[in-house]
Amino acid sequence: MTTPLKILFGIIVVTFLVAPLLAILPLAFTSSVFLTYPIPAWSTRWFEELVTADAWRRSIINSLIIGFGTTALSVALGTAASLGLRHRMVLLSSALKTLFLLPMVVPAVVLGVGMQVLFVRLGIANSYIGVIVAHTVVAIPFVVVSVSAALAGIDKRVELAAQSLGASPTTVLRRVTFPLAMPGVVSGAVLAFATSLDEVVLTLFVAGPNQRTLARQMFSTIRENISPAIAAAALILIAGTVVVGLIGIVIARGRKTSEA
Repeated sequence: MTTPLKILFGIIVVTFLVAPLLAILPLAFTSSVFLTYPIPAWSTRWFEELVTADAWRRSIINSLIIGFGTTALSVALGTAASLGLRHRMVLLSSALKTLFLLPMVVPAVVLGVGMQVLFVRLGIANSYIGVIVAHTVVAIPFVVVSVSAALAGIDKRVELAAQSLGASPTTVLRRVTFPLAMPGVVSGAVLAFATSLDEVVLTLFVAGPNQRTLARQMFSTIRENISPAIAAAALILIAGTVVVGLIGIVIARGRKTSEA
């Protein structure tokens, strides 16, 4: 009876999480200007508004620019940190790992206030660089966790064998360690991109009018005027996150298959 109960419990949990989405997302196709049921007629007018309205179109472009910038920077820094903290001989490695994971537990409001003050002094407030740096801070922990887990699964004897055959440390890293850790790097990149797309609080503190992201635009629209365009934007945001996740899974599996 244990297995059927686990399956039933899993179905209940998934239903609880997905039910709100199934209730809201169909309203993206309503012809009405209100988020109400029953839907009077099906229409794609709100998706057209996302493309034609300057505020929505600009926010989507900003989200992509900031998302890709955050992904690139967080993957580079997070992967380098994971490689450096891989060896337990590193002084205070446990403390450094905790330091890298702190942004996951520190309230976003505290981070936002601190970053706003710091960025003003550095002269990068209300700029794309400032927003990318802020999103990178909260995305790095996900990359560190993902890459560290991948590195922990690598058999060190493979690297030692490469060194015994005359490969330099750089060659071992480039030809052995990094390819084996690629699934973790890809997973970290997907998580970093999704984190950037979903981040609102930090964006409110460090972004200016020209750096308004899709998540911030949705937040502002909810406060000012509830429109079905929010449901359409949410559908695009969720679909984009799912597509990026599927691409990451395909890449990771393809890498494992080629290695096998």
